Amino acid sequence: MKNETKWSVDPSHTEIAFKVKHLMISNVKGVFREFNASVVSKDSDFESAEIHFLMNPSSIDTGDKKRDEHLKSADFFDVENHHEISFVSNSFKRSGEDALYKLEGILKIKGVSNKIKLNVEFGGIMKDPYGNEKAGFTITGKINRKDWGLNWNAALELGGVMVSDEVIINCDVELIKKI
Repeated sequence: MKNETKWSVDPSHTEIAFKVKHLMISNVKGVFREFNASVVSKDSDFESAEIHFLMNPSSIDTGDKKRDEHLKSADFFDVENHHEISFVSNSFKRSGEDALYKLEGILKIKGVSNKIKLNVEFGGIMKDPYGNEKAGFTITGKINRKDWGLNWNAALELGGVMVSDEVIINCDVELIKKI
């Protein structure tokens, strides 16, 4: 990429979060605590940026140790055999207004790769008090967990299922410009 600028994730100012319906009546929220990304852009213009994102599925945290252990098991992420979840972008384009983008790429979970589309709101670029250049983004989207073989569920006595198939992604990402 000509005039490329390299960015990395600022982990102390980034949250990789999700939520799913539980018992068809409420949401369970969770985050991944261990992740990393490499982003290459054209100067300060993120259109057509190249994004490589990795996270550790064993770092999942829903606030309930028993549930987290189940999510790490073969019923879901199978962390014994699959040590990372990855996303590689293939398109990052403006979507009408300047701050809104559409991000497309390949999400790989448990060895299964599928194309996903995400909405991105660009918060802007700012220097922190230490002179570091930072860029902020809010990333949202929806996926169907069954597309990656995350099929476990339980039928409820009164109808419905314990966990929805739809997973809502909601991430706040702060990048730091590499010098």
